[in-house]
Formats: sequence, structure tokens, C-alpha cells
Amino acid sequence: MRLGSLRQLTLASFVLALVPLIALLWQSQNDLAKVGKMTSKETRYVVSVVGQMQQLDGAAIDLERTLRQYAIIQNETVAQLTDSAIVQFVQALKNICDALPQTSTCDTLKKDITQLKTFRNIDDTLLLNAYLNALGNNVTAMRSDVESAIQQRLQIQREDLNAMQAKQAWSTAMLVSVSLLLILLGSQLIVNPVKKLKQIIRILAQQQGELPAISTRAPTELIGVEKDLHWLAERLGQLEHIRTALLRHAAHELKTPLASIKEGCSLLSENVVGVLNPQQMEVMSLLTSSTQRLNTLVEKLLDYNLLLQQAQPTFTDVNPSQMVKDCLEDYALALQEREVTVDIRVTNIWVDEELYRRILDNLISNAVAHGAVGRPINVAIYERGKATILDVANRGKRIAPEAVTRLFEPFTRGDDPRNDNVIGTGLGLSIVSDCARLMHGDVSVVDVENADVCFRVTIPQEERQ
Repeated sequence: MRLGSLRQLTLASFVLALVPLIALLWQSQNDLAKVGKMTSKETRYVVSVVGQMQQLDGAAIDLERTLRQYAIIQNETVAQLTDSAIVQFVQALKNICDALPQTSTCDTLKKDITQLKTFRNIDDTLLLNAYLNALGNNVTAMRSDVESAIQQRLQIQREDLNAMQAKQAWSTAMLVSVSLLLILLGSQLIVNPVKKLKQIIRILAQQQGELPAISTRAPTELIGVEKDLHWLAERLGQLEHIRTALLRHAAHELKTPLASIKEGCSLLSENVVGVLNPQQMEVMSLLTSSTQRLNTLVEKLLDYNLLLQQAQPTFTDVNPSQMVKDCLEDYALALQEREVTVDIRVTNIWVDEELYRRILDNLISNAVAHGAVGRPINVAIYERGKATILDVANRGKRIAPEAVTRLFEPFTRGDDPRNDNVIGTGLGLSIVSDCARLMHGDVSVVDVENADVCFRVTIPQEERQ
């Protein structure tokens, strides 16, 4: 499945994240409406039952008064008032009994009122008092039944509200969780392609590994960026191949005519083809010097080309003391006017021997070429934490801070003249930087107290076995 544009994905994720929240809002509104209806219904019920109970109390009082009046006066007018009071009491009793759940008090009151309907035949005052006391007690019991019924209805209402609150809490937790999951899913659909872009950029920067295949499930904008990065990788590979081939072929093709020129100069200088006059000898000296400089340039190009082709270093235990000694012997003539101090505080280092030797060669060559004549050069190899440090320091003109970042770029030469009158290629420090990078280290220019310029190479020893 292929996703749409980044804008569509963002909008769709936002809408999907809102759906659970809208559902939660809708459910909350429904529950609130139910609570409102329930409250209104229960309020009307309580008001109605209380009013009916008051009517029953009033009818009981009127009935008792008329009955006692009839017991004293005993005329037809009072009897008719008593009959009317009985009818009112019966109607009030019927209303409240219909409103309340089934209760035995209603039956008892009905029996009481049936007895009182024969009030014309009751001549005994004590019997009438007993009937009226029973009626009053049963009305009081009816009042208790009303209170119990109201309490039961309120308890049911509380239980319903608690159940509704629990349901609302569970629904809120579930819907918010779903909303968060949808948000995470939408963000992941955007983050994963971005992580892949970062991976591709990292591979391009380190020039290691193969690029992953172009995504099929990602926003179209990010897929377009990924395609552009793949095209850029192919273009960089083509340019790198062209550069490597150019360096390889140029250096190789220059070696053949250079060897012929050197051989010819050697024959002429040795008078093999005839004796040369002083002017001719001076010209031959110039030719020999230029040939030697050209040979140095070609060797630098070959060295840089070989470094470009070496992708994986081979780490071994190396004796730094012997390596520094061999390197200094190669530069014995150039160092004869300088005092070289060597401070080696480790017995073995875990490096690629060939790459580390190139670092030493180029840094010492750089110190000889740009250091002050007659001033010492300091070489130190020591440990710091989990890394081996190489410092090559010399006296001379300090390097401007703004020029430090450009020193390690290929074919970049300093502005100061060299002491050996050889035109540099600008590859020495670049080779040092590339060798250190291949061994997972780095090179930098640092400030030290005992020198004007100090190049520091840091090689981590974490891979040491």
C-alpha cells in the first residue's frame, strides 16, 4: 500500500486521532442527557409522593374530626360531611398506593376505612377511638413506607450514576488510548521514512555500505527525496570513479616518460655521451632537480590513489618505537639540522601499521617543510583514556584559526613557503586525515605550550582484542 502526500497523511492522522475524542464527547453528551432525565423524573416522583402523603394526612385529620363531631352531634349534615371525608381519604389512599410499590399498609388502611364506613352504627366511643387510633398508626406507617420508597429510588439513582461514571471512565481510558495509538501510528508513518533518509545520508557521508531500496510505503514527498539521494549516490560514485581513474592513469602515465627523462639526465651528467661544459652542467643540474620534484609529485599522487582504494584497515599490535625510528631514518638528511625529541610512553598500539606509518611520514615531512630551520621537532605517542595520541609539534609561524578547517582538504596548500623549495601537492595532510578516519580516529590542530604548531592524531583502542 502506498501512502499519499505528506499533507494528506498529516490531515488523515489528525482526523483519525479526533474520531475517538468525538465518540467520547458524543457518549458524554448522551450520559449527561440521561442523568438530566433521571434527575427530573426522580424529582417529580418525590414531589408527587410527598404531596400525596400530605393529602392523605390532611384527609385523615378531616376524617377524624368529622367522625368525632358525628359521635357528639349525630345529625344527617355531619354524617354527609363524614361520608365526603371518607371519599376524600379513599381517593388520597388510592393515589398514594398507586405511586408506591406494593405495601401491606395500603391493605390495612383499606380495612380501617371499611370499618369506619359503618360509623352510623358505632355507638361505643371507646370502639371509635380504637378505630381512629389504628387509622392514625397506619397513616404513620404509610409515611414511613413513603420515606422508604423515596430512599430506595435514591439508592437506585446513585447506583445508576456510579455505573454510568464507571462506564464513562472506562470509555475515556479506552478512547484516549486508541487516540494515542492512532497518533503514534500516524507519527511513525512519517518518522520511519525520515529515519531511512538519515540512514541514506549517513551512508553517503561515510561512503560505506549499500543504500537501502527505495521505499514503497511512504509519503510521496519523502519518496521523491529518497530517489534524489539515490541519484546523488550514483553521481558521487561516478565522480569518485572518474577521480580515482584519473589519478591512477595520470600517475602511471607520468612514470614512464619521467623514468626516461631521469635516465637521460643521468647519462648526460655522467658524461657518457660526451663531456659537458660548465653552462651545460648547470642546465643539467636544473633538469635533474625539476625531475626529482616531478617524481615526488607523482609518488604523492600514487600514495593518495592507493589510500582511496583501501577501504578496510587491518589492525595489529605495532611497536611505535621501531616505527618512529624507521621513519626518522628516512628523513635523516632533512632532519640533520634539527633537534628531534621523541617521547613514547606506550609499548604497543592497536593500529593499521601501513596507515599509521603514512601518518607519521606526512606529519614529519610537513614539520620539516614548514617548521623553522634549526628549531626542534617533538614527536610524542601516549595513551589518554581509551585512545592512543600522536603529537607532532614544530616551531614556526602559527596557523590562522580560519585556515585550520581547510588544511585537511585534498589539493589544499598553505600560503607560507616551504623550506625545501619543493612545490607541494596539498595532499599530505589530506592523507593524514583519511588514514585517521579509516582507523575510526581523527586529526586536529591543538595549542601546546612548547611549540607553535602541533598536529594531534587520536586513534581509539576500543577494538583492541
